[in-house]
Amino acid sequence: QSRLVESGGGSVHPGGSLRLSCEASGFNMGANALAWFRQAPGKEREAISCISAPNSGFGASTKYSDSMEGRFTISRDDAKNAVFLQMNNLKIDDTAVYYCAADSAGSWCGAKWFRPAEYDYWGQGTQVTVSS
Repeated sequence: QSRLVESGGGSVHPGGSLRLSCEASGFNMGANALAWFRQAPGKEREAISCISAPNSGFGASTKYSDSMEGRFTISRDDAKNAVFLQMNNLKIDDTAVYYCAADSAGSWCGAKWFRPAEYDYWGQGTQVTVSS
């Protein structure tokens, strides 16, 4: 059975950092575009970042939502079949459930990378709480 499992969430104070991990089992995501999303209570799922596959023709290029670029960094380790999200200078508004996603049909982050419908594999989510 193919699945993604996130880890690394938790509670931090404003200004703190967390590193989220997402590991795949049951399939190899080395040739897939991978992304991170988040969803706060009462809000729609929001795109954070996408990273293309190294063999995509664009290399492991990355895209970020404007509001998160500079504080969040996506990376991947295909040897470990994993994708990561480093989050720095966290703010209270960053509180949400964070999800990783994989596009099994695509290797690069296209123009619609920010749409959840572009991804067909999702993790169960990991809670991030930022509070003082």
